[in-house]
Amino acid sequence: MRPLRACLGAAAAVTLAAAGTTALVASNASGATTALSNRWYAAAPYLMPLDNNPPNAATIMDATGLKAFQLAFVLAPNGGGCSPTWGGTAAVSSDTAVQSVINTIRAKGGDVSVSIGGYGGTKLGQTCADPAATAAAYQQVVTKYGLHAIDFDLEEPEYENTAAIKNEIGAAKILQQNNPGLYVSVTTAGTADGTGWFGKQMLLEAKSQGFTPNNFSIMPFDGGFSSAAAQTGALTNFNSILQSTFGWDQATAYAHEGFSGMNGRSDSGEYFSQADFQTVLDYATNHHMDRFTFWSLNRDRQCTPPDNNGTTSGTCSSVAQNDWDFAKYSVKFAGVTPPTGTPTPTPTPTPTPSSTSCTTAWSSAAVYTAGNEASYGGHNWKAKWWTQNEVPGASEWGPWQDEGTC
Repeated sequence: MRPLRACLGAAAAVTLAAAGTTALVASNASGATTALSNRWYAAAPYLMPLDNNPPNAATIMDATGLKAFQLAFVLAPNGGGCSPTWGGTAAVSSDTAVQSVINTIRAKGGDVSVSIGGYGGTKLGQTCADPAATAAAYQQVVTKYGLHAIDFDLEEPEYENTAAIKNEIGAAKILQQNNPGLYVSVTTAGTADGTGWFGKQMLLEAKSQGFTPNNFSIMPFDGGFSSAAAQTGALTNFNSILQSTFGWDQATAYAHEGFSGMNGRSDSGEYFSQADFQTVLDYATNHHMDRFTFWSLNRDRQCTPPDNNGTTSGTCSSVAQNDWDFAKYSVKFAGVTPPTGTPTPTPTPTPTPSSTSCTTAWSSAAVYTAGNEASYGGHNWKAKWWTQNEVPGASEWGPWQDEGTC
């Protein structure tokens, strides 16, 4: 995310979010192995559990129905090295504080993703020797906390470092391969044109490595975004970039596109209200986008005075609001409450299969294009568009059409 994060508490955020209905087999202190749906990990707003006056996650869950949280941020040690820490100071290997937060969330039926990187700070992609070493460091985080989701937030200054981005993208690909069902998101800076030169280079690196995450998300704030209309315009332009980079059609690009906003006053003095969030939410839902998140839950409460004397805070929004107003849009995106102005989709009738035999089993490593078929969970499925490592039936808006039992 953006400069405010570097100034207030932990310094940076690279974001890979892993989800799906297929559970990862990874042990952790709480013993949780059951994943939420992809939609929840895609909707998880950011929470700093150790900095910026962390709110009580259980309180937010009770007040809003939120189930998923994006915990920030995992970085390289401030003194250098290739081992994961929280904020550059607290080693993941010996952590108990963040684990306690995770245990509380899971005990209430929720789950977490972990955000790595962000704006400022030293990233593991900068200090680890190669993609394999970078992936090994992140695997420690996945294994310790039994993660089903992880988000790589690739932005300044790291995304200006070609070697670091190669390490991060390579690590993301390795994690995706070694942890079946992991929901992976890559987040980068947004501009009016979609994303800037370094963001486009990052996409080209992903293409060159043959890596496709669940989504590429942009952050349309801190760049002259005066309204929700400016943000949705950036999302439209970013969709075109995804199409031209990967050769996707428009629907496929939207199915791999995400939005990461900032609630209230941004670092550069832009203001995003609840009405702005609703507008972008409706756009994301109507276009069947894969992700809708924001920075941050630490800020999802009113300042005193409400405008915070015209400054940006890491612990409140600088706009008039009730506690957790913005978290409610994440809950809507997850599908618990249909977004305003968006009709509830009519379920597609399940066709009667002409044969009871199952076709070739779905594989997380295989690439499927429109019309390809695969079997999974006792059903045959047909791909609606290009897809790889997206579990059939995991998402209402996913790439698979259920063709019935087999």
